[in-house]
Amino acid sequence: MGVHMSLSLGIVGNCQYNALIDRAGNVVWMCWPKFDSSFVFGSLVDEQKGGRFSIGTVDQGEGQQTYIENTNVLVTRFETMSGVFEVVDFAPRFSQFGRFFKPKMLIRIVRPLTGNPLIRVLCVPRYEYGEKLLAAQTRSNHLLYEGGAQPLRLFTDASLYMIQEGRPFALAKPQYFVLTWGNVVDQSVQGLCETYYKNTVDYWQRWVKHCHLPREYQHQVIRSALVLKLHQFEDTGAIIAATTSSIPEAPGTGRNWDYRYCWLRDAQFTLQALRRLGQFEEMENFVAYLRNLIETSVDRLQPVYSITGASDLTERILTGLTGYLDNSPVRIGNQAYEHIQHDIYGEMIMAISPLFIDARFTVVAKPKPILMRLIKAIEVYLEKEDAGLWEFRGTAQIHTFSLLMHWAGAKHALEIAEECGYDDVYAIAEQLIGRSETILNERCWNPTLGAFAQAPGTHELDAALLQMINLGYLRKDDPRAFAHLTAIRRGLSVSDVLLRRYRHVDDFGATENAFTICSFWLAEAYARLGEREQGKQIFTTLLRAANHLGLYSEDLHPATFEQWGNFPQAYSHVGFINAAFALSDPWE
Repeated sequence: MGVHMSLSLGIVGNCQYNALIDRAGNVVWMCWPKFDSSFVFGSLVDEQKGGRFSIGTVDQGEGQQTYIENTNVLVTRFETMSGVFEVVDFAPRFSQFGRFFKPKMLIRIVRPLTGNPLIRVLCVPRYEYGEKLLAAQTRSNHLLYEGGAQPLRLFTDASLYMIQEGRPFALAKPQYFVLTWGNVVDQSVQGLCETYYKNTVDYWQRWVKHCHLPREYQHQVIRSALVLKLHQFEDTGAIIAATTSSIPEAPGTGRNWDYRYCWLRDAQFTLQALRRLGQFEEMENFVAYLRNLIETSVDRLQPVYSITGASDLTERILTGLTGYLDNSPVRIGNQAYEHIQHDIYGEMIMAISPLFIDARFTVVAKPKPILMRLIKAIEVYLEKEDAGLWEFRGTAQIHTFSLLMHWAGAKHALEIAEECGYDDVYAIAEQLIGRSETILNERCWNPTLGAFAQAPGTHELDAALLQMINLGYLRKDDPRAFAHLTAIRRGLSVSDVLLRRYRHVDDFGATENAFTICSFWLAEAYARLGEREQGKQIFTTLLRAANHLGLYSEDLHPATFEQWGNFPQAYSHVGFINAAFALSDPWE
């Protein structure tokens, strides 16, 4: 398999913001002060107007990227004719004064390894999505950039004028760079960087040490776990779908979306994966976010909210930007906030269920009012049409996937009711399980397809319905289970292992690329049905489709396995973790 990697990027972050850095040492995407703010560096979507923060060779040559083991600290190593050097990039994160310290600060340490390498440093931040170039002024020990929502400051022990003029200089000793949003560094830059480096490495390695891992695929699972952790905005508990906006699902399709928001469905599956890894604080943070949404929602829950819980995500096109690899448009906001997606009620019950039934949460108040609100919403919306999880903009129908989530939510509610003695919840949940099973079995199973259809009475396949196996609706001894899996694989394959979400034409035409998580669902489904070798063959191919650092975007090109879609995609890494656990040999 010849894989062409267009998204050869690493990610650093600290649960306040993320930055993407390419192999030439360019920060190609970084939004400040938080995930969904304007980019400060955004050359990913416009080389000219995206600004620049590059530390690399004079000719912008590419280096080799790795992570410090079991951390989100990125190292790019450059070999030049005059010597070898490395750039260490990280966003500080560690425990301090009883809380997590996560400043709006990017630290870049440049270390000579051999010889006297020549390097070039350029820092040209923008704001208002490239429309505003920030004015640069030289101060005694830093460059000050004004004109944004807050002043940016680049503190360094390197020559300020060499940076301001973009001149190459010889690297005779380590040099330190601290870019801040509003903050002032009033101590030795070297001392601060080295201390924060050690503390941040220690934090991430301790976090990984507390992860439960499968017997196989451990290094890849650790990387996926670290990626998921970076996508929670710790201030509110919201979890974003991806770091970027407007990397298209496929070139020239216009399927360019802003994923820097919290889809409740995606958040639940992310929390489920983190819980499988033995990480729980993310769920507690998210429940606080969810509680606020439920308390303030008048009627129904939206499928997606901002990371602070704002409900209005009006979608607009930024006409002044060229787009990723000249694929316009660049969008901010997301129209999905207006959609009706009823599956989220069941998924939110699944998200909060550990608070009721896991003994480790005995000190946490059980949010029964939230549970009751959610189970009653399933009762109201059980047979109502919606846009479905694929967010069809022009089609509303009763989606089989939504019915499956109603069933799964009701099953979890029943388990909670039994554990906690909630007779009122038990009665509603038991009735909803029966109703949803009846509709699924009598109206959604399509004997012609030999599979459950995307909606009752239709003949369309849907890769999301592999979750009927992975969530336990179809068990190994159900004669429909293997027929269902086989029909989906045969009907939606675009290569030996890659699946489309569906085949029919939607609001933007026919889909081209494969949706990465669907193939992970397929591998997991084989494992659930006892066909682990089949699943491992698929999984092994998908392992080779990751980028050089083990990161996945949303989509894969069927022929080249080139990555497309927003990056890194939390959902893809969730699929990876779940499949790895299902396919791995047991510890004992």
